[in-house]
Amino acid sequence: MTKVGFDVLVWSAVMSDEMMPIIDRLKEIGYDGVEFFIGSPDEAAYKRIGDYVKSLGMETTVVSVLSPDMNPIDSSVAVREKALDRLKWVIDRGHDMHAKTLCGPLHSAHAHFKQHAPQDEEYGWAAEVLHAAGDYAAQADITFALEAVNRFECYLCNTMQQMTRLLKAVDHPNIKAMFDTHHANIEEKKLSDAIRTIAPMLAHVHISENDRGTPGDGHVPWDDAFSALAEIKYDGWLTIEAFSRNDPDFANGIGVWREFSQPWDIAEKGYAFIHKMKEKHGL
Repeated sequence: MTKVGFDVLVWSAVMSDEMMPIIDRLKEIGYDGVEFFIGSPDEAAYKRIGDYVKSLGMETTVVSVLSPDMNPIDSSVAVREKALDRLKWVIDRGHDMHAKTLCGPLHSAHAHFKQHAPQDEEYGWAAEVLHAAGDYAAQADITFALEAVNRFECYLCNTMQQMTRLLKAVDHPNIKAMFDTHHANIEEKKLSDAIRTIAPMLAHVHISENDRGTPGDGHVPWDDAFSALAEIKYDGWLTIEAFSRNDPDFANGIGVWREFSQPWDIAEKGYAFIHKMKEKHGL
């Protein structure tokens, strides 16, 4: 049975006790879980927040990205080793939070380009790093849900077809895929076809509008997406990912230059929208 989550990145990428009142209200709205960004250096905060979410009877999922100095597809062995070390650190923090799913474009450095199309050797390097990370994640009972992102943020994996190629190369039960409706709205010809393509490896779904605002008030073809998810009998997370300028450093890093919707409007209206679509399509 699908669960509905909300990513607190719309408020902040920083892990702190200031998240607790937000978690409380998300619980009141009815969310099953909360998604957090793994990046803050305060390791103790992950355990505190994770324990707090668990005490409310909710679950956690986590998301992260990699920087160019820790890039799994860099030609330097040293940089790739640094990428694996970072992935292990992220897994540890996810374990501290009691998360079972770690998502994000962790196949390559975010928004870092080499000015060429993806190379065979880059898929090979990514597969090598990710297979090793999968072994480490298995010890923590964590599954990666790798994200294909749009061409302005990544060049290795923009589509579910490319993601399928990578995952076949990785060949690890703890390394799977995520489908994000925002990125797919840019890169895929048809969302339902993309979902069918990735169905055997799909572990997580981000519900995100074309403008990163409130799901349902933009032009993402939601009926196409939800009908396909129902068709493949998807039973994982449906997690809203939206952004704002509440955390300027994070917003600047991902190109968010204006407010799309107010965070609590996104949380409340988005929750109602997901349940409406689930009922409509029998998901």
